[in-house]
Amino acid sequence: MRMISPIIFTVSLLLSSACHAAVQEFCVADLTAPESPVGYSCKKPETLTVNDFVYSGLGVAGNTSNPLKAAVTLATVPEFPALNGLGISLARVDVAAGGGGAIHTHPRATEIVHVVSGEITAGFISGANKVYYKTLNKGDIIVIPQGLLHFQLNSGRIPAKLYVSFSSASPGLQILDNALFANNLPTELVAATTFLDIAQIKKLKGAFGGIG
Repeated sequence: MRMISPIIFTVSLLLSSACHAAVQEFCVADLTAPESPVGYSCKKPETLTVNDFVYSGLGVAGNTSNPLKAAVTLATVPEFPALNGLGISLARVDVAAGGGGAIHTHPRATEIVHVVSGEITAGFISGANKVYYKTLNKGDIIVIPQGLLHFQLNSGRIPAKLYVSFSSASPGLQILDNALFANNLPTELVAATTFLDIAQIKKLKGAFGGIG
């Protein structure tokens, strides 16, 4: 079998990369226009300033006075239109002692969690139902593969601050408890598919605002 020339191989890689490159360098979203499956239409470049590429919303702590004792401050396209079409987004997560997010998934993005302060226990459940979790401290990061159920809990005694990044400008969010108990899926179907007690399901539907 003949070996491929290193030059030909390198050129092939460059051509492949070029074929997948964006036609435009950026596309700051025009939020006044309708959103399409591929994102928002672009603002006219001549109307843009440096301020369109700067977002300061992550500098303020979120309000953790809620049942989860946690707050998420997003930097996705609706908050930061410059991310439109770039395939990335961020969020700040503040978690009070004893608080944490419910088990959830981001169907369109892989997530990296960076612990800025405090201590958290974070992890995910693989498609083979194996659980990967660990207690993380300041400076640690954990990667959550796309679409997998995962969680972050404050396992320390002081508030925790996290920054998370996503491999999508619109990562999506589905919270497991809401999916089961915050809609009109009939209680009998929830019981048949989860093996939960009907009385418990009705109690949870009442807590999450579901009906049926």
